[in-house]
Amino acid sequence: MTDAGKISEGSPYDVVVIGAGPVGENVADRARAAGLTTAVVESELVGGECSYWACMPSKALLRPVVARADARRVPGLSAAVQGPLDVGAVLAKRDEETSHWKDDGQVAWLESVGADVYRGTGRLTGPREVTVTAPDGTEHRLTARHAVAVCTGTRAVVPALPGIEEARPWTSREATSAKEAPGRLVVVGGGVVGVEMATAWQALGSQVTLLIRGGGLLPRMEPFAGELVADALTEAGATIRTGVSVTAVHRPAPDGPVTVELDDGGCVEADEILFATGRAPRTDDLGLETVGLEPGSWLTVDDSCLVEGTDWLYAVGDVNHRALLTHQGKYQARIAGAAIAARAGETPLDTAPWGAHAATADHAAVPQVVFTDPEAASVGLTLAEAERAGHRVRAVDYDLASVAGSGLYAGGYRGRARMIVDLDREILLGVTFVGPGIGELLHSATVAVAGEVPVARLWHAVPAYPTISEVWLRLLETLRG
Repeated sequence: MTDAGKISEGSPYDVVVIGAGPVGENVADRARAAGLTTAVVESELVGGECSYWACMPSKALLRPVVARADARRVPGLSAAVQGPLDVGAVLAKRDEETSHWKDDGQVAWLESVGADVYRGTGRLTGPREVTVTAPDGTEHRLTARHAVAVCTGTRAVVPALPGIEEARPWTSREATSAKEAPGRLVVVGGGVVGVEMATAWQALGSQVTLLIRGGGLLPRMEPFAGELVADALTEAGATIRTGVSVTAVHRPAPDGPVTVELDDGGCVEADEILFATGRAPRTDDLGLETVGLEPGSWLTVDDSCLVEGTDWLYAVGDVNHRALLTHQGKYQARIAGAAIAARAGETPLDTAPWGAHAATADHAAVPQVVFTDPEAASVGLTLAEAERAGHRVRAVDYDLASVAGSGLYAGGYRGRARMIVDLDREILLGVTFVGPGIGELLHSATVAVAGEVPVARLWHAVPAYPTISEVWLRLLETLRG
């Protein structure tokens, strides 16, 4: 260790990765697999947002909620599951899935692949140079022969409203790590985080009020997705108010309730308020100005995740704003790692097998599952997006309740499927499913969209009977007429 204020010079690495979430871990893994020496810098927990405050804890909270909802729809079982959830057991499982917010296992994994882990804040201090400030103030300068990969992700945005600091609002981090269910919870925002956390905490005992500035939930999906999720949340006891905006928040007593003022002159009182109103890139304290880039900005990249205007700086995952999803970030990481290795070996990228160096799926085949009750899942373009892009398309809809498998899955099944057909190329541009248990259907749709499988060939992909997957046949029959 060095004295605080002094900079220790280390041996050069081939690759330096800033950020050890799933994206940074995968970049490091791919670089090491190619034989490149690699350093990884992390200021918080190795494993990142997904492991401790997003994907894993949120899905641990939601799984018993959805399982109970499914069981309540099965004759012969429903009577046995009418009681409340065991909140303590649910939270204990959540804590287990986050490794109790300890990252020993993930640090050990990174070290097992041969990456060196540096604890502290990493900042660019020049081309191919990263200075790490450790928690004790010591500094260590790392240099990269071939690449620096920025994998710092995003942070939640809380609007600058009157009273916001005193109100101590929740962001997604507090919502997924809370130690008890608040009696009353206001959720501001109707996107994925908002509806998932509303679903979870309503089922765990909170009285949830959703405040939506727009006209409905899940605005980036087909309109019927938000409608079906809103119906279910309302039936579960949540209150949904659309077309309203928060103008101020007040919490006069530190342990008292928060009052939420609305632009229509009304107000709502709650014990906690969650703002799920967007994300911003973690680039404001990254030293971008030292390499001619704007601090706090999203980093624009090509399909290999190389930052435009550079030949050494990569931005991988949420920080490049291409697709803010863990699985897409890990996909980009595999692409970027392969591209870095190829360029380090001076191998032309266009000679790589199976498109290994181009993140083409980020343009047209991004899959996402919203783990509400019912689940909502989509890949590719919505009807509105396809039409705006100038495609000549047809939307083909089918009622999932009419599929034999859905009737067996649950009584009173409600759901819907839609595929967007490119009438000129006769391929699928997008698919959306909404209904209980449909998350596992999505990969078949992703293969069809990403693979540009001709509709004529999809007729020969025979779905097993009686499964919900039979909706594929029904969609094709509807298309044929």
